[in-house]
Amino acid sequence: MPTLDPRVDAYIDNARDFAKPILARIREMVHEACPDVHETIKWSSPFFDYKGQMMCAMSAFKEHCAIIFWKAPLIEGVPANGDKSRGSFGRITSVKELPSKRVFAGYIKAAMALNDAGITVKRAKSKSKPEAKMPKELAAALAKNRKAKAHFEKFPPGQRREYCDWIAEAKREETKTARVTQAIEWIAEGKTRNWKYQR
Repeated sequence: MPTLDPRVDAYIDNARDFAKPILARIREMVHEACPDVHETIKWSSPFFDYKGQMMCAMSAFKEHCAIIFWKAPLIEGVPANGDKSRGSFGRITSVKELPSKRVFAGYIKAAMALNDAGITVKRAKSKSKPEAKMPKELAAALAKNRKAKAHFEKFPPGQRREYCDWIAEAKREETKTARVTQAIEWIAEGKTRNWKYQR
């Protein structure tokens, strides 16, 4: 009997109608090929781990789904992953576009063998981004709120950038003002920009 993570159930239930059968089919094929798979959620998407290592993942977007094999470069027949939205097999819009059950099982068995052997894929280190340019509205608001300013200064650069980008992206002044007000409230509570999605 497969071990199913209720968060993956919820992910599939909340997906668009076209995506639900695709995601359910991927999940079914993974479990069929690897009965010892462990389901989890990472980076807001369902992941399938085996022996403590990532094996593959699936994601649903507005108009397509994607499958990502974590060690794609080492699995014969699996194309190298594109960006997260394209995955290993391009943009999948129907169940018919999935690999056959036999072919997919072969990919899963190969991924399992890599995990059994403890083989990892070296990933290129991403270049660190420069410090975000702070919008003047945010700088002024932080200057008026000591608690928020203290929290903001303790945030790592990426979390500061998320707030700065969110405010800078506002097209209308009223939107920008509302975002600054919301940001100061959250920052004063020590919350990151995406605190609602963190587990």
